[in-house]
Amino acid sequence: MFKLQWLVATLACLTFCIGDNVSYDSNAIIINGERRIIFSGSIHYPRSTEAMWPDLIQKAKDGGLDAIETYIFWDRHEPQRRKYDFSGRLDFIKFFQLIQDAGLYVVMRIGPYVCAEWNYGGFPVWLHNMPGIQLRTNNQVYKNEMQTFTTKIVNMCKQANLFASQGGPIILAQIENEYGNVMTPAYGDAGKAYINWCAQMAESLNIGVPWIMCQQSDAPQPIINTCNGFYCDNFTPNNPKSPKMFTENWVGWFKKWGDKDPYRTAEDVAFSVARFFQSGGIFNNYYMYHGGTNFGRTSGGPFITTSYDYNAPLDEYGNLNQPKWGHLKQLHASIKLGEKILTNGTRSDQNFGSSATLTKFFNPTTGERFCFLSNTDGKNDATIDLQADGKYFVPAWSVSILDGCNKEVYNTAKVNSQTSMFVKEQNEKENAQLSWAWAPEPMKDTLQGNGKFAANLLLEQKRVTVDFSDYFWYMTSVDTNGTSSLQNVTLQVNTKGHVLHAFVNKRYIGSQWGSNGQSFVFEKPVLLKSGTNTITLLSATVGLKNYDAFFNVRPLVAH
Repeated sequence: MFKLQWLVATLACLTFCIGDNVSYDSNAIIINGERRIIFSGSIHYPRSTEAMWPDLIQKAKDGGLDAIETYIFWDRHEPQRRKYDFSGRLDFIKFFQLIQDAGLYVVMRIGPYVCAEWNYGGFPVWLHNMPGIQLRTNNQVYKNEMQTFTTKIVNMCKQANLFASQGGPIILAQIENEYGNVMTPAYGDAGKAYINWCAQMAESLNIGVPWIMCQQSDAPQPIINTCNGFYCDNFTPNNPKSPKMFTENWVGWFKKWGDKDPYRTAEDVAFSVARFFQSGGIFNNYYMYHGGTNFGRTSGGPFITTSYDYNAPLDEYGNLNQPKWGHLKQLHASIKLGEKILTNGTRSDQNFGSSATLTKFFNPTTGERFCFLSNTDGKNDATIDLQADGKYFVPAWSVSILDGCNKEVYNTAKVNSQTSMFVKEQNEKENAQLSWAWAPEPMKDTLQGNGKFAANLLLEQKRVTVDFSDYFWYMTSVDTNGTSSLQNVTLQVNTKGHVLHAFVNKRYIGSQWGSNGQSFVFEKPVLLKSGTNTITLLSATVGLKNYDAFFNVRPLVAH
């Protein structure tokens, strides 16, 4: 009996305990001894539906990706302190399992501050109301909450055997997010102490895979610092033993209400990727690969739209955005031809004038070669004679990939993929069935559980609504008895909210909204009656600010 139990336990451990070893050096991410370059793409699970996940993942794989990257969204998972939600499209465990089933890896960016054009940067607003708290700095109240949530996410992943060290798909994890962009001088020494604490806290969780920090040039070892932007070919890690990683290659941009649709060409995205690998990069993540939709009230900003299409290779609805998807697929296949040489060889550059560069990767063991030939002149084409290896036409602002250094297999400016365009047509039958209905918000949820109440002072909107509502009513009365003149009266409101609607004696008198979330002054002439006049102001938010130093302390109040 004892021997049988021992045998069963041993088999269970073989099934669940043997995982992948993930390490790295300056030339490769190493998974179970295999030296790899990794193509990754961002797909955020709450910006799509559960039903969409398998198709999005498959299209990412078909597009030549090795991994899918996502943030973990604190505000959605812990909308009230210690009350969690991991259901429906918030079931990131299921999302990760589907990614593994498809044969892809996961890059998990816990943050838990995410920015991401997400409401309040992904922070639950109840944090704002905790006594003594300061977010994203060396503040014990905040660090306790951040560690509690981060630990919960890590433990959930461990329980589901999701880290590569357990046989799962997660090969990299991120702590904090773009803090280096705002740390100095805003947070000073407290910011430096905080980032050191983040590193120590993350490492203490023993996840068995490397941790990264993006945009953090002083990331403490062994945390890998990484680059975000449109181009990262000039980025150098802070440790010569660290791999060169591009965690956010912005394939487009987010859209704001009233702005034009952002657009980045497939040629320019491909150019940035090819230049990155030409300069020794080993990991590229597209932000976004599928942008999706800001459902409900998740848009940040303010004034960021519900569409988060991002001009990504997969559009908001999951359709192929051609030619971008196909052009990048061909790029991935072309660079993968040289994966073993790129990760095992030496690199050397040869310049042809001021703009053209040949970068040769050479494997001294096998004698194999792989080359990138770039032209960084934005206007003038180039013809480069490589003597015995041939003569090549390299268009302006492009990179040619040469297999064996003597055969062009791809050029970033030469698009051979199909171009497609989707036309949205009105569905008269479905539109005829649409109707409007009121959706009342319960007062007990939106006003600190107090329902209607009176106060003889101005109250800050985030503090009172805790972001359960976009709307906050301010009401007061003005008694004009004994006033000699009721003519030429102006209502003036100075507000730090996003939108203001004003009413006098239950009559609408006007609305106004700010620019890019800046405070504004509302002024309108009003007619007052003799006696008591009621002034009612409706302050509305359109996505809470998600980025900047101390963005969380900016009040939303009218006076």
